[in-house]
Amino acid sequence: QVQLVESGGGLVQAGGSLRLFCVASGFVFRSYRMRWYRQAPGKERELVAAIIPLGGSTNLADYADSVKGRFTISRDNAKNTVYLQMNSLKSEDTAVYYCNANRPPEDYWGKGTLVTVSS
Repeated sequence: QVQLVESGGGLVQAGGSLRLFCVASGFVFRSYRMRWYRQAPGKERELVAAIIPLGGSTNLADYADSVKGRFTISRDNAKNTVYLQMNSLKSEDTAVYYCNANRPPEDYWGKGTLVTVSS
């Protein structure tokens, strides 16, 4: 059974940091593109960051312009876990953050973790 379980969300003041975790099971984690999306109240879900395996221990990371320089995505294939380190948080980062695993045609989603940034 495929599972993606996010954790690490919470309430933080603007300028603070949080680290999100997504633990995967039920599929071959190391071969999947892993992404973090977020959805703020009243807004559409948007892609925040992606990490793509290129072979061996090499990955390609990409970010939305709104988080470049503040967020870092990483993965540990031995732990079937993807991380999102979020620094210099802003009130506009408030959202539910979702983990996604993609290897067409498979596409899996977690249930999300809430991040609230107070100004």
